[in-house]
Amino acid sequence: MSAAVVVDRVSPVVVGRDDALELVARRWAAARLGRGHMLLVAGEPGIGKTRLMHEASRRHSTRSPRALAFPRELDAPGGLLLNLGDELARLGDDATAERLRSALLAGPADGDDARRRRILLGELTTTILEALATPALWRLEDLHWADELSLDVLERVAAAIAETPSMVIATYRTVDAPAPWLPDWRRRMVSRRLGEEIILRRLTTADTARMVEAITGEVPSAAFVDDLHRRSDGIPLHIEELLGDASGVPESIAEAVLDRVETLDDRHRRLLQAASVIGRTFDCALLSRITQASDDDVRQAMRVLAEQQLVVASQEAFGFRHSLICDAVYSAIEPRERLRLHAAVARAADVGDAFASEHFERAGAAEEAHRHAVAAAADAVRVSSHRAAAGLYERALRTAPPDLPAASRARLHGLLGVQLGAIDEVERAAAQLSIAIRLHRDLGDEIAAAALVPKLMTMRHLLGDDLDTRCSLAFEALTRLGDDAPDGVRAEVVAALSAATMLARRLGESEAYGREAQRLAASAGATDLAIDLDLTLGAVLVFAGGDDEGWALLERGITAAEATGLDAVAARGYRMLATSASVLVEYDRAELWLERGARQTAATENWNDHHYLVAHQAHVAWAVGEPARAEALARHALADGHGITTRITALTALGYAFLSQGDTATAAAHLGQALAAAEPMDELQRISPAVWGLAEAALADGDPASATQLSERGFDLSAAVQDAAYLFPFVVTGMRARLALGDRGAARGWLARCTSALRSRGIPGTLPAIDHAAGLLESAEGRRVRAAELLTAAHAAWTARRRTWEARLAESALASLDPAPTGPLTAREAEVARLMASGATNREIAQTLVIAPKTVSTHVEHILAKLGMSRRSEVAAWVATTLR
Repeated sequence: MSAAVVVDRVSPVVVGRDDALELVARRWAAARLGRGHMLLVAGEPGIGKTRLMHEASRRHSTRSPRALAFPRELDAPGGLLLNLGDELARLGDDATAERLRSALLAGPADGDDARRRRILLGELTTTILEALATPALWRLEDLHWADELSLDVLERVAAAIAETPSMVIATYRTVDAPAPWLPDWRRRMVSRRLGEEIILRRLTTADTARMVEAITGEVPSAAFVDDLHRRSDGIPLHIEELLGDASGVPESIAEAVLDRVETLDDRHRRLLQAASVIGRTFDCALLSRITQASDDDVRQAMRVLAEQQLVVASQEAFGFRHSLICDAVYSAIEPRERLRLHAAVARAADVGDAFASEHFERAGAAEEAHRHAVAAAADAVRVSSHRAAAGLYERALRTAPPDLPAASRARLHGLLGVQLGAIDEVERAAAQLSIAIRLHRDLGDEIAAAALVPKLMTMRHLLGDDLDTRCSLAFEALTRLGDDAPDGVRAEVVAALSAATMLARRLGESEAYGREAQRLAASAGATDLAIDLDLTLGAVLVFAGGDDEGWALLERGITAAEATGLDAVAARGYRMLATSASVLVEYDRAELWLERGARQTAATENWNDHHYLVAHQAHVAWAVGEPARAEALARHALADGHGITTRITALTALGYAFLSQGDTATAAAHLGQALAAAEPMDELQRISPAVWGLAEAALADGDPASATQLSERGFDLSAAVQDAAYLFPFVVTGMRARLALGDRGAARGWLARCTSALRSRGIPGTLPAIDHAAGLLESAEGRRVRAAELLTAAHAAWTARRRTWEARLAESALASLDPAPTGPLTAREAEVARLMASGATNREIAQTLVIAPKTVSTHVEHILAKLGMSRRSEVAAWVATTLR
């Protein structure tokens, strides 16, 4: 999700306040039993105090008077209570309203003021407590504006509210409270336990993501959420305002900040503006250097600004209370003054290359910005801070001097392309790498150009180019290099061919290219490339059926890459090992390495690999029977990832999740999107999973003919490259489809073809499909004993491997072999009847039997008609006596 204007930016749900709402629920339940309570909800402006109070009222009470304190009534005795009286009158409690008004508006009585005040306090307290004798949840808002008399009455009410069946929720600010008597009142209330205070904290990044999703209806990307959380500081009101105006500081916030700034004297205002140029946080020493003010003057000014709620102090430095305050102050600085301050910051000592480059650019000093950006980018690359490095290389190109040598410019484009690829900005990465290759070739430097070709091939793969298009880049580079080129460069290009053909599951070609690349790498002493080649060949072996050797080679490659600091190679290793295990029904291995890989790729900012791993975590979650978790992971991968392989895998996993939930229409929609994106790539591992999901959806919708056609397509795709890994799911699906059509001959032929293909590779996770399909055929041909043996073996194997989809199908097939009488019902109708008797809904029955909800509805109608019944409870009784 990108920043966009949202029509309705108010969150429809309360986010991040579950603990507070649970506390309200407990206290309200106690109040209804006669143990009344006063709850004090505190927090900074915009934190959601009123929202919480309204949600509590919505959930728990139909009678919930609401009264607000207003700024103009701060010095008006009883102003809050008069507003409360007006609200009670609106709700029909005229008697209480009149008593409050009479007491507060009566003229002064004879005698001393203290005595008169005590009498008034007693009268008002009694009136309110008598009203609270009728169960209600009262809401009193903005007590930071409340008059002293109203607060004193509330204090006395709190002392006796435990004897009533009602609850009072009152809100106030923890900072910037204008009522001078509020701090002492609050201290008395809490220390004497007259009221229970909860302080609302700022939302976490995860809460921010949930709030954005609630408002927009879309899962936001992690980058969008991180930026929004940084700018909003997790304050709900700021989140909503920024969603409505993400391009700058929301006008309502900017006006409030600048109104406060206008009250400062010129010295404090200038220091505040200089601080905003430095950034959200700043230290006094730097601020002193750029403003020529003494340290003491700066610290004294910070104390004044802190009193104005504009800045806060920490042990190490000062900072703006909110990011939006900093942004608002910065936006109001006169442009020429802004340039001067940026230049002063950049030239201050000990600010670091990255910081200096940013401020030199903002000051218009391009040459100095370029020099510092190049140095800072190199530092960022060394610590795997790829996002920062990409930004710095972009700055280096923006600020490059006109006379920068062409070779240096080409090198910068190449470096930028590599960093953009790491952070999953694949389209921009491909563009930068293409520019770099062209510039190097214009200079006649074919070696430098060829070194970038493997990286461009990877980006073009992630953008959906087919194998021939990508391989043509390598062949062109090898031709341009000629036979006299260094072996190390040739090895890199040939290794890229090995990786490309491995991804297309052309395993023989991949291994041949890999062995040639190994020879060249050894000749050149390219040990880093040798590790990368081990990863490619390890994947070839596991898909070719060389199980243990392939897994061991992949694990050794990851260990070697991490030991030598090759973060990108290690990330690729995690990707190869974990996703291979995901495909090959090695789910224990997959979960372990997906989790490790997700941590490593996040830590080293290899975001393209990270997002792809998350998409495969979604696939594994579905496979082991967690469709809801699969859906959540897939949606996050779609929101965060930019590569087409991540998108295809996530859409496929999302389709599978909806299949498991019985929603075949939504499943087919997502699977159709995945297939449309995959087909131009002409790659088995992208196309085949979506085709299988569509075959299952067709079968669940009662269309075995389409399911048969789709399973044939899956077979042909795998046969073209002698694959078994992507074929195995089709084996059971294709058998069920052919048997549903009543074509046992076709079913026998299907089993023979698939058995030959699976056994030729011998991949352990695929082999249970043979027993499963054979058991279904034996059952259809009436050989129940043999069918039971095969299906039992298949069910045990699927269960051991945690492959829940086929395990449930095998279990259902075994149940259909049960010779128990089913009366007038078919075997399938008997299954549905048993589930109806257990209390399952139609949707739950669909999920259990892996059929569409509308198919379940049809079965239910037939069951009721055949049994002459009209209610599910009658069916339950019949099951109990007939289908024991």
